[in-house]
Amino acid sequence: MRAVLCRDAGGIDSLKVEEVAAPDMIAGGVRIAVEAAGVSFANLLVIAGRHQNKPPNPFVPGTEIAGIVIEVAEGVGHVQPGDRVCAGLPWGGFAEEAVVDGDNVFRIPAGLGYDAATQFPTIYATAYGALTWRARLQPGEVLLVHGAAGASGLAAVEVGKALGATVIATAGSDEKLAVARAHGAYHCIDYGKTDFRDAVLELTGGLGADVIFDPVGGDVFDKSLRCIAPEGRIIPMGFAGGRIPQVPANLLLVKNIDVIGVYWGYYMAWGKTRASAAKRARVRELYAEMFALFEQGKLAPLTYRSLPLDRFAEALRLVENRSVMGKIVLVPYASEAQP
Repeated sequence: MRAVLCRDAGGIDSLKVEEVAAPDMIAGGVRIAVEAAGVSFANLLVIAGRHQNKPPNPFVPGTEIAGIVIEVAEGVGHVQPGDRVCAGLPWGGFAEEAVVDGDNVFRIPAGLGYDAATQFPTIYATAYGALTWRARLQPGEVLLVHGAAGASGLAAVEVGKALGATVIATAGSDEKLAVARAHGAYHCIDYGKTDFRDAVLELTGGLGADVIFDPVGGDVFDKSLRCIAPEGRIIPMGFAGGRIPQVPANLLLVKNIDVIGVYWGYYMAWGKTRASAAKRARVRELYAEMFALFEQGKLAPLTYRSLPLDRFAEALRLVENRSVMGKIVLVPYASEAQP
């Protein structure tokens, strides 16, 4: 099969498409013909050796896929060959086939396309789990979402609106803010033109946001601590801004706020984590809830572009440059000539 191969930690230019052996089946596994694979900022970190997941070299990047089941291991009963599914995996997605732990494979609704389905294994699941399980977002609360036009930010905007929150979105251009507004943001702030701290405080009558979803980090996180409401919750989702911020403990004390970590790989038993039957059941319930919201029209994953596997470098650079709105996906079986 064809796959994007990383032989040593490095940059995008160190990768290339190669013919490799199809992955071996594993106990409890599901083999999937990959119709679409999501491209993310986390992929860049893994390729560079700067992610908490450190696969053995050589490896195939890619953590979120959608496709068709072509084989199941003995004992797997919730999916069967021919099923349309999405799946999350610690690596191995940028390929024509992938073998995935069956507990991390989910049948998708009939109306959900493969490109959009790639956003559910980690992007929407992280946003939904973060805002419901961890931050306990309530109807009527104010949710501030940074990087609101990216895949993670848009998912948080949509989930927040579906949960009944008033969503404030920040982004760096009018075009990106228009996308965030179209997906459910009630207030939009261009942080390149306006101090979002002052704007959030003005919009909330000086109280601040109850929950802050931050995939940017750096200075954005620091400033967020200055516009969070008492008893607010801030979720550092990632550090696309390049700097991992530090939290002054005195602010946690005087404002009664929580800083909440969410690593979705924990719930999918990636790396050294383990998943109990109760945790697996909880995750399946979460996916059922998300797919129900999709069928109600409340979640609408945005695909920025679909590119053939051979153009993986172009896709990764678009993510690296933070120019993607929504999600960019690789289509392993597409022609290299696809626009």
